[in-house]
Amino acid sequence: MVRGYLSRRLDGISSVTDIAAPFPISLNSVSKHIRILERADLVRRRKRGREHLLALNPKPLDAAAKWIEEQRALWAWRLSELDTVLTKEKP
Repeated sequence: MVRGYLSRRLDGISSVTDIAAPFPISLNSVSKHIRILERADLVRRRKRGREHLLALNPKPLDAAAKWIEEQRALWAWRLSELDTVLTKEKP
């Protein structure tokens, strides 16, 4: 469900009600999921009267993608080194 919320956030600003509409759960349950996204700083909320409007904040995703790429490069190098050592040890 979290991915569903995030994918709906890519198109701009939407209300909580609009985001909840396609999901077969209560509005209260959707709000709980959104609060988790807010704690992770993936979603920003602002109020306009009684309406809560949400927008995606991609910065934490960018940071995660950078970390993943750094780990991928590190492990690719380590595995390449391991392959070199193991290849040299073959009779």
